[in-house]
Amino acid sequence: MSTHRATRQQSVPRRRGVNFGWSLGMVLRRWHEHVEEVLASLPHGSRGYHVLAVVVHEDVPNQNALASRLVIDRSVLTYLIDDLEAAGLVERRLDPSDRRVRRLVATERGRQVLAVAEGQVALAEEYVLRGLPVEQRAVLRNAVEQAADAIVASAPMTDPCLAVDSVLEPVED
Repeated sequence: MSTHRATRQQSVPRRRGVNFGWSLGMVLRRWHEHVEEVLASLPHGSRGYHVLAVVVHEDVPNQNALASRLVIDRSVLTYLIDDLEAAGLVERRLDPSDRRVRRLVATERGRQVLAVAEGQVALAEEYVLRGLPVEQRAVLRNAVEQAADAIVASAPMTDPCLAVDSVLEPVED
């Protein structure tokens, strides 16, 4: 028996037939469709976006740390970075404190592209969540971010890309 089962005090009444996983899957599918569309010009779409966002907004010391942060296989990350670098969005620079290490740094163009992409993603997210009142959108975003942080803290090797791919598999008739 799973230890994740809710107790009676923790359970929240739900409509009959509503499945949390199905609901998350539907939101994720629609998010993915709209975000991939607005990020079509960015190398690797949403994956490239996530890499660029971490490089711009967080201090990751090297590619291994970035792979760990995003839970992306290092060999896959190498290809992502190669393409972001070829597009002039990031650079690999020698770390002055350890010449064996290459740090990823966003270029000025990369920062500009990310700023535009973040605005486009925000608009796409608002469109996807348009069925909710504005205040509920913020609550949902915060709750999902907290749940994701808790999952990463408890299972740091969970690959979000594989999780997304499993939800986004084509549906057979």
